[in-house]
Amino acid sequence: MAERIVASACLCGVQCRYDGRGGMHPHLMELLARGLVIPVCPEVLGGLPVPRDPCEIRGAAVVDKGGVDRTAAFARGAAAALGIARECGVTTAVLKERSPSCGVRFIYDGTFASRLVPGRGLTARLLAENGIVVISDEAFSL
Repeated sequence: MAERIVASACLCGVQCRYDGRGGMHPHLMELLARGLVIPVCPEVLGGLPVPRDPCEIRGAAVVDKGGVDRTAAFARGAAAALGIARECGVTTAVLKERSPSCGVRFIYDGTFASRLVPGRGLTARLLAENGIVVISDEAFSL
């Protein structure tokens, strides 16, 4: 059997994005059907509701559009995602690009002006720091 991977739940049909939507990444959906994907949503694992105000990384903090600091929830969610990956023996994660949790190569700049900057979300960073290979959904294929 092939190795299982962790993936952003919003890419696996789970409606957990900040706006209450979800998507279906075709390659992840195929692996999910074969039991090879473990969907995780760090933001929900951290205690944030669906829907929720959009959040962006501003300096060392994660803030929502209203200026409320959500860093603690994002940190809890990242730790929970890492715990799941470790518990399941996962060494690879496919994460949603541009997310303040899951962005692999790019995140928004913290101004809510839809400007991208190079960077990683909290979960992507924590997983990578702990030896898990993180792959952007935009670069993932079978």
